[in-house]
Amino acid sequence: MHDTVEEAISKLESGGFVMIYDSDGREEEVDLVTPSCSISPRKVRRLRQDAGGLICVTIPPKTWEKLGLPYLHELFVESSDKYKILSHMKADDIPYDEKSTFSLSVNHRDTFTGITDLDRSLTIKRLTGIGEEIKDMDPGQASSAFGKEFRTPGHVFLLNASRGLLDDRMGHTELATFALMLTSLYPSMTICEMLSDGGGSMTEEEALRYGEKNDIPLIEGKELLAVWEEKNG
Repeated sequence: MHDTVEEAISKLESGGFVMIYDSDGREEEVDLVTPSCSISPRKVRRLRQDAGGLICVTIPPKTWEKLGLPYLHELFVESSDKYKILSHMKADDIPYDEKSTFSLSVNHRDTFTGITDLDRSLTIKRLTGIGEEIKDMDPGQASSAFGKEFRTPGHVFLLNASRGLLDDRMGHTELATFALMLTSLYPSMTICEMLSDGGGSMTEEEALRYGEKNDIPLIEGKELLAVWEEKNG
């Protein structure tokens, strides 16, 4: 296994942060990521302050399939007969991909507004907990248990990892999910795009400097893909 991937796995196992760069010619973005099971208000604060993008949570295929969590674009298509504006707003021109992995946005029912570091930390932590708890439930029981804890819309954005992971898509959702599958942790990652003070995305070079300063490794999508192919080739 590549040295940088092994370093990242070690960081993730201990609940730390790593950075993931997808690839040249795609988004060309770096995401700051950490295991959802280790989230805390302090880590949410770091994501919003040091990364600055949208804080999202990846949901592994077995979990979102059992829960029946939809892709958001599918909901919009099905609702377009009633809300005509949606038929004009299809995301069919994404320059770097065919579709988005966005699903529902949620708040835990014990939160107030849902946006504070404390509230988002609670929501994310319980997403991991319920992901583990529904493993032996049937789909009906699982969705009922999920609904008892979460409401939608909310301030934590869920991302459904593609069923085939890196065979299907090389997005941060799939890369982050696979990275956690190399650990002993539940494969849900909390991720956030790293933005530059110049107004755009943080470059890989800027991210490397940030990583050196903060002892956070950066792994590239091609490194994770190489490990994926070794395990699934």
